[in-house]
Amino acid sequence: MLCFACFFIMSGFAGGPNKHDRSYYEARGDVVWEVPMDEKWIALTFDDGPNPKTTPQILDLLKQYKAKSTFFVIGYRLDKYPEIAAREAAEGHEVANHTDTHVYFKSGISEKTIVTELDNVQKKIKAITGQSCPWFRPPGGYYNDTVIRMAKQKGYTVVLWSWHQDTKDWSSPGTGRIVNKVLNNARNGDIVLLHDHVHGSTQTVEALKLILPELKKRGYRMVTVSELMAHKKQVEK
Repeated sequence: MLCFACFFIMSGFAGGPNKHDRSYYEARGDVVWEVPMDEKWIALTFDDGPNPKTTPQILDLLKQYKAKSTFFVIGYRLDKYPEIAAREAAEGHEVANHTDTHVYFKSGISEKTIVTELDNVQKKIKAITGQSCPWFRPPGGYYNDTVIRMAKQKGYTVVLWSWHQDTKDWSSPGTGRIVNKVLNNARNGDIVLLHDHVHGSTQTVEALKLILPELKKRGYRMVTVSELMAHKKQVEK
């Protein structure tokens, strides 16, 4: 399944009971959209992989431009392509949780299903990479108090993306639109939403061939979510 519901986050809709606004979750540190900082650091994140064709091409480009990223992987795709996730980790990228079956955590989803989806992927990531990652991105951006509570219990922080950096590359909007979305809106501490698995499309790969050198030219350092979080600017109260 592709991330065709991502646009709901842009309108503030995430589904489910006990939904508060962004400021509520952000102040509590429950959900991360972007990371305030002075440094020109930016996190490119990739959802829905691994993909046997496009993910290796993306890894090649990241290596070429000395960029690090966070890959939010799906469990059933890890089953098919474990060697790609192993390569991601070996090359210094993060392999993070995006559920086992790409289920949307909408209203009515059970706590048992949430835990099962999280646990299954975590076991696979650990077995393949030997590493654990504290970040969880719910498919489609669907979250609520229950999802956040269960994620916390399992040791996760929910990581979404900067609202101005939703490339919608899952819809194959055209390479130029993906490039322009990222470059025209690049800010310190951004978390950019991209996908390394889009059925039948290589637009993200082609877009990265333009995005990566331009970001580097502008002085941006492309880092993992963990690196971004470690350099979060402390706001005085």
